[in-house]
Parts: sequence; C-alpha cells; structure tokens
Amino acid sequence: MTAATLFNTRRLIPPPVPAPGKRASYGPVMATTHRLELTDQTLREWDAKVISSGPDGIVLDRSAFYPGGGGQPADLGVLLWQGVQTRIAGVRKGDELYLIPAEGDPLPPAGIPVRGAIEDERRTSLMRTHSGLHVLCGVVFRDYGCLVTGGNMEPGVARMDFNLPEVPPGFKEAVEDACNAEITADRRIDVRTLPRAEAFQIPDIIRTATNLVPPEVEEVRIVDIVGLDTQADGGTHVASTRQIGRLRVAKVENKGRGFRRVRIRIED
Repeated sequence: MTAATLFNTRRLIPPPVPAPGKRASYGPVMATTHRLELTDQTLREWDAKVISSGPDGIVLDRSAFYPGGGGQPADLGVLLWQGVQTRIAGVRKGDELYLIPAEGDPLPPAGIPVRGAIEDERRTSLMRTHSGLHVLCGVVFRDYGCLVTGGNMEPGVARMDFNLPEVPPGFKEAVEDACNAEITADRRIDVRTLPRAEAFQIPDIIRTATNLVPPEVEEVRIVDIVGLDTQADGGTHVASTRQIGRLRVAKVENKGRGFRRVRIRIED
C-alpha cells in the first residue's frame, strides 16, 4: 500500500535536494529535521530517513509535518516503511521535531527509509482557515486600527481576539463584507524569509499586541497578503485569497474591558 492510497494527496514529488544554508523558521530551528513545509506548503508526500526513534517520538531528517504553533494545530498523517504503516497522531517541538505515533503503532527503527504523508483534507482546511485569519487581521487593523491579542483555529473554524474598546454599529457585517471583498480580489499570498533586522524594518510587521518572535530567532518568516497584510508568521497558507473560499463572521463576543473576540467560519 502506498501513501497515496491513504490520503487524497494533491502533490506527489520526488525528494528535493535540501536547500543550502540556514533553515528558515519563525521559531527555534530543530537540530536535525529539515522542515519542508516552511518553503513548500503544497507538499503532501515525501521520502525521508529515520534519525532516531524511541519513547519521545520519531525524528526524521526531512519532514513536512507542521508541528503546531501560533494557534494552528499540528498535522496528522502516516509513515510507511517496509510494508508497515505508522500513524502520526501529533508532533512535538523540543530539541528535535518529534513525530508522535498513534498508541500501539510500531516505531520504525533508526536508519530506515520511510515515506511520509500528511492528511491532505485537514491540512488544506487549516491552510484556508489560517489565511482567512490573516485576512481578518488585515481588515480589522486597516479599518479599525486594532491589534491581535490572541487566536486559535481548527479546520474551518477559528477565533481572533482584538484590543477593540468599543464595537461600532454594524461591525460584524462590515468586517465580514470587507473580508470577503479581499478574498474575491484574489490577492496573492507570498512567503519569504528575511534577516531579523531587515524584517523589523517593515512597518507594522508585528500585528499582535505582544511581539511573539523569540529574540534568538535570526531569520524571520514573513507571510504577505499582497496589498493587505504583512506579518511575521510560521504557519501554512494557501497561495491566494480566493482559495480561502468564503469567510463568515459567526459571532463577536465581549471578552472584558477593551477586548473583543471575533469567531469565523470558512465556507466553500
């Protein structure tokens, strides 16, 4: 059985040659694993080698599993090796990037080649949702001057908190209409990496009330919805706003003095 029969993969490619130089990351760089998803968010299957395997999890030399962060959950998927399947039920960041096997599944031994595959439908939904949150953030910052104070997402649903003292009349409808106008505009979503000093010269590059980029990070990954929103961000995104679908503002909640929570749904 191949990984392609397990998931509806959108792109199957042979293993690329690892990029030379430093590995770009919004947060701490894993000591061993080359993180493929940071530069190729369409990748769903790839070949790798097991570096280590044990109670802490499985470490690969190359992985496209997003480990979670910034409110985006970790990817799920499988590893295939010598006719055996190991389901990946989570990912943990530590001194290495550890893939957590499902309970009872076998561990591939160190040194063995494996085929990794990400659960495509879930990852794609998370990418659409994450990009939808960036559209929301860009619209609220542009139209109301508010910064983000928190956020979280699951496939197709998400929430974002803003330092909005008062909710203007018609806020919910106006934000939804403005977000969908930006989605319909089919704005390109670019990802690039810049040295820290250069990245922080971009106006309003941090859209959160607190700078969440760790001080030890020397290279900052930038996600740019061209003409709307440019932020330091480590998550996965679609290639253009039209791929998000439609954004519905489900609810606006009062979370205390000066704070509002906007809940959204991503629809086809």
